[in-house]
Amino acid sequence: MKRDFEELFAKAEWFKPDLNGKFARDWVRYRNDDNPTGVCWFVPAENEKPVLSVIIPTADADRGGYFVKLMQSLTQQDMQDFELVVIKGDKRQGRGINIAIAKAKGKYVLTVDDDSSLPDPQTFSKMIKAMDEHPDIGMAGGNNTVPDWATPFVKRVMTQVPRRSWQPVSEIVDSDLAEHPCLIMRADLFREVGGENEVIPRGLDPYLRQVFREAGARVVVLPDIIYHHLPPETWGGLLGQMYRNGYQAAYANLHSPEWVIETPAEHGDFTLRVPLWKRILRYPFRMLKSLFSGQWLWVICQTWYAVGFVRGWFTERGKKA
Repeated sequence: MKRDFEELFAKAEWFKPDLNGKFARDWVRYRNDDNPTGVCWFVPAENEKPVLSVIIPTADADRGGYFVKLMQSLTQQDMQDFELVVIKGDKRQGRGINIAIAKAKGKYVLTVDDDSSLPDPQTFSKMIKAMDEHPDIGMAGGNNTVPDWATPFVKRVMTQVPRRSWQPVSEIVDSDLAEHPCLIMRADLFREVGGENEVIPRGLDPYLRQVFREAGARVVVLPDIIYHHLPPETWGGLLGQMYRNGYQAAYANLHSPEWVIETPAEHGDFTLRVPLWKRILRYPFRMLKSLFSGQWLWVICQTWYAVGFVRGWFTERGKKA
């Protein structure tokens, strides 16, 4: 059954999810019930129990035109046995995802950011095949690459800023680079580990990867799965994002240090937690290394991140006291 998701989106009927009914999420380990504001758009699958549930959290169902392009990507997927659940307007992304998955009926759930791009029409079918063939995998991500059509500024950001892009893997690799912008998970296991952490404003990816690992499941990046998740297209947008990230990192270090997890830029093993003092000490050395290697854009981003962190530290510390 081929569906035109761009046309369906133009006719979308948004509704307030019943959080005590079909959207109840009693399985969530860390809930936040403070003023949920999201509304939902649901597109059912042809089958009562589809293979896949596609979950998209979004602030405005626009994202500068990326959302419509994402709808076009869904239309082009060769595997159409999926339902779509979109949550719009919930300021807590983790809560929005949990609410959507409470509704989901798929064997697998696949999160996609509202500004992700899926250039391969076989993305869904390839990811499902990998999960079917490897029952030890709990969650699997794709490879975020730099698109040819990106602006020169965006290309520089994606090549200089860690985790913004990487060389695609040639085989299944255990990796900390499996991320929400294109991430498939076993739905039953997602609920079993307690879902997304709704309490923290930042660090959702590291938290979720870790609870999957603690449950004995592999967290991997798959070969031949390509997606694009672009940074802001202007200096103002980029530096504003880095500032907010720094501020939220300070908030997390003050209010929930147990959930501050290391985020390496490479595949493979890593140290789960690094003390704050050690992270502060290594910061200037990383800045100098980036500067000497010509990664001046990353140095500027890290500077604004630091400004946000310092501002967040003193502001939130005062509130905590």
